[in-house]
Formats: sequence, structure tokens, C-alpha cells
Amino acid sequence: MIASLRQLGFGAVCGLPAIIAGCATSLTVNVRDIRPHSIAAKPKCNNAKLAQRHREVIDTKAIASDTPNVIEPASFVVEVTVPPKPAEPDHSSPITPQSAAPTGYSIDLASALQLAAGQNPNVAFARERINEAYAQHARAEALWLPSIRAGGNWNKHEGRIQDVAGTVFNTSRGSFFGGLGANAVGAGSPTVPGVFASFHLTDAIHQPTITGHAAASRQYSASVTEQDVMLQTATAYLELLRANQELAIARDIEQLAQKLTDLTKAYSDTGQGLAADHDRARAEWAVRRNESLRAEEGVQVASARLAQLLHIDPSVELLPTETTVAPLSLTDTNGSLQELVATGLSHRPEICEQRQLVAEACARLKREKHAPLLPSVLLGVSYGGLGGGLGDNFRRPGDRLDADAIAFWEVRNLGLGEKAARDEASSRVNQARWREIATLDRIAREVVEAHAQVAARQRQLAVAEEGVQAAASSFERNSERIRNAQGLPLETLQSLQALAQARREYLRTINDYNVAQFQLQRALGWSQVGPLFQAETTKN
Repeated sequence: MIASLRQLGFGAVCGLPAIIAGCATSLTVNVRDIRPHSIAAKPKCNNAKLAQRHREVIDTKAIASDTPNVIEPASFVVEVTVPPKPAEPDHSSPITPQSAAPTGYSIDLASALQLAAGQNPNVAFARERINEAYAQHARAEALWLPSIRAGGNWNKHEGRIQDVAGTVFNTSRGSFFGGLGANAVGAGSPTVPGVFASFHLTDAIHQPTITGHAAASRQYSASVTEQDVMLQTATAYLELLRANQELAIARDIEQLAQKLTDLTKAYSDTGQGLAADHDRARAEWAVRRNESLRAEEGVQVASARLAQLLHIDPSVELLPTETTVAPLSLTDTNGSLQELVATGLSHRPEICEQRQLVAEACARLKREKHAPLLPSVLLGVSYGGLGGGLGDNFRRPGDRLDADAIAFWEVRNLGLGEKAARDEASSRVNQARWREIATLDRIAREVVEAHAQVAARQRQLAVAEEGVQAAASSFERNSERIRNAQGLPLETLQSLQALAQARREYLRTINDYNVAQFQLQRALGWSQVGPLFQAETTKN
């Protein structure tokens, strides 16, 4: 895993979704990213680095097509590595290698992150929302442009009618019209103009700004989704690796329990031991067999959960390429906590997203303030052929041109509606600002919390390793005493239980430490990598 992670580029947003070239993995996949179509604007933010990383994700990824390529399991080119038959378990090692040959698709962390960035449904959904936002922005920019309509109509009247002078008389008439517009009856302009524009001048001025901020916030929201999915994928992969190592430990302990059961049976059969000791060993062996079965269940569950994040068939078993678990070092935690908090506050896309939402709310407030001062505009132009006459005598059609330009001002609800609209928009500005402040507080808390977890779990590593060494030494000493007919099988049974507990505790501590490392990276906006994924070596 370390060899693969060294080649990850964290310069892009999340750092992790970048194309990973030459990874030391046996999984070969063709991934085509999902790119928003027709992005006309870029989000603005005071954080130049974050904006640059976002532009790299949106615009400059290696993309073969604008159409997402969803990878099905059948398209995997997989080379399953079958390790050599393991030697006799080394009980001094905290975590033993897997003893069973893998069957399934091998995958490493780099490949898992690459797949998640390319085909996770939540990431694709977030990017598609960018397309929607920019479509709305394009529509707002074209608000002042007229629409074109073409059609025709036929009108027939029989009986009484009133002219403009007020005289009521009987008549029979008919007419027809065709061209730009429709429903041209009598002397009035066609009710369906051929070239038509109707908009509030305030909307034509302010809506492009409003939708531009909304589209920019969607871009940063997509970055947030990508980072969350990357963290979920890394955590799910570490859980899969932990589950496989848990299975290796369970099987190793099961073998030792079986040997102890055979030994107590031999002692019982020769009269050198008690049948009760044999029964106690058999009960322990049964417990260990159940633990192995539960560990197998855990591997299948972890594989299915990772497959969901990668959008592949969950029935396909995913096998981590690593055969052991080692602590990762992703972040240099030697700096001050205040510096880390400042890094998180300056690199998290959530902050830029909230700033864009505040700007959008301010633009909406400005729109409401200008609404009663600017008119609504109605423009209509129609041109076509009009024919008609008395009775059924339709004369030859001739040209007809109608043009209308209307502007009117509106004060809603005697001014009370205007005040209510401004108050509502002002409240939304305050809400957006408070959300921004809450986001700043949350990010600061996440950085401090993740840093505390990394520091505390790093100290736990040495304690857990010491426990494994002590348990392994106790087990070896008791086993030697049994072989020399100096000890009781029950003593070895107790040391076996302590060894199993110490190994699992050490595995859990390493996994929790690695998860905390990724959580800290997420809290920092993937901005600090320190020494690139250097694994800490532990002493046996």
C-alpha cells in the first residue's frame, strides 16, 4: 500500500482523485472521469490554492469522453497474486500474514481512491448539479433576449357585435392570419406576438449575478462531496484490510487452540492430565472456530461496503494487496495546533462554498431593493398575412405588422409587499452568514479533534506492541513448560487467550491510527501530506 500511495498526487482537490499512474497494483482499470458540461464561469474565492485545485479537477483531468464510463466488474483486468505457502506462524509478530490464497479481485488503496473519484454515484451526482447550476446561469444571462413564435389562426363571427363607438349591430365576418405570431383578430395586436420578450429589468440585471454565485457554490459543494467520498473510501479500504488481518489472526489462534486440544487429549488419554482440562480446551477451540467464522463474515461485509463506494458488483470479493498492516504517516503533527487550524480554515472548500452562498443572498437582497425602482418590460412584434371579409367573402390576404413596447413599474401590496420581500432577503443574508460562522467553528473542531486522535493513538501503538510482545513471550514460555511436562495446559490456555486479545488490540490500534490520519487530512482539506505516506516500522 505504501508503494502505491507514494505515487498519489495531492495537488488536486482532495489530493486523492488524481489519476494514479504506475501504481504498484495488480488491478488495471480504464477510468473516464465525469466532467460538467459547458461550464461558463469559475467560482471566485480568496483562497487561490483551493480555486486552482478545483479548476484542475473540473477542467484538466485526463478525460476520454464527456459521458461517464461506469466500470462493471467484467471489464476489470485482474491479476490475482497467489502468495507462497506461509511458513509456521511466528507468534512474536503482532499480526501474521494471511494463510489462505486469495480468490477475487486484488485492489490497493490507490486504485480504490481512483475508482471512487471516477465512478462513485454521489460524486457524479454532485458534478451533475454543477451542470444544472450553470444551465440556470445561462438562462439568466439570456433573460433579456426575445422568444420567437410562429403560427396561424382563423376567426368567424355571426350575429351582434359592438364597434368602438358603442353601436351594436348584426354582422357576419371571418378572417385568418398566418406568420410570426398568432391570434390576430380585429384591430388589436395579436395576443400571441411573433417576437416576444417579457421580463423584469431588475431580474435581467441581477439574476446572472445570483445564479453565478449559486453555480460557484455548487462547484465547491462538489469538491466537498469528492473529499467526503475519498475519506469514506480510504476508511472502507482500511476496514477491509483490518477484516482480512482479523481473519488471519483468528485462524492462527484457532490452529493453536486445536493443537492445545490435541495435547490435552493426549495427556488425558495417558493419565498425565485431567479430562476436565481437555474439555476446557475443546470449549476454547469451539470459541476460536466461531471467531474465525465471524471474521470471514466481517471480510465479506467490508468487501461489499467498499464495492458500494466504488460502484461495482458487491458480490465480487475485493482483496487488499497488502499482507500486513503498518502505521501510516500522512501528516507532520510537529507543528502547532494553531497552524493546523489555520491550514484547515484556508483550504477547506466548505468555506468557499459558504462565502458564495452569502454572496448569492446579498445579490438577492440587492435585487429586492431595486425591484420597485426598475420597470418590467413587455416587447412584442408580429408580422404575417391577414385576410378576411363579410360573410364568407374572404379577400386576398395582405401584409400586417404589429409592434408593441410596454414598460411599467409595480409597488407590491401598497409597499408592504416590498418591505416584506426585503426583510425576507435580509434574513437570508444573516442566515448564510451564520452558516458560514458555524462552518468555521466545525472545521476548527474537526482539526483539533482529528489531531488529538492522531496524537493519542500514536502513543497507544507502543503500548499495544508491548502487550503483544509480553503475550507472545508468555505463550512461548508456557508452551515450553508443557513440552517439558512442567506446566499445566490451563496455563497455556490462558496465555493463548491473552495472545489473541493482544494481537487484536494491536491491529485495532493501528487501524484506528491510520483512520485518524485520513480524518486529519480531510479536516485539513488534503493540503498537508508531510512525508509522502511513510510507513512507521515497528520493532518486534
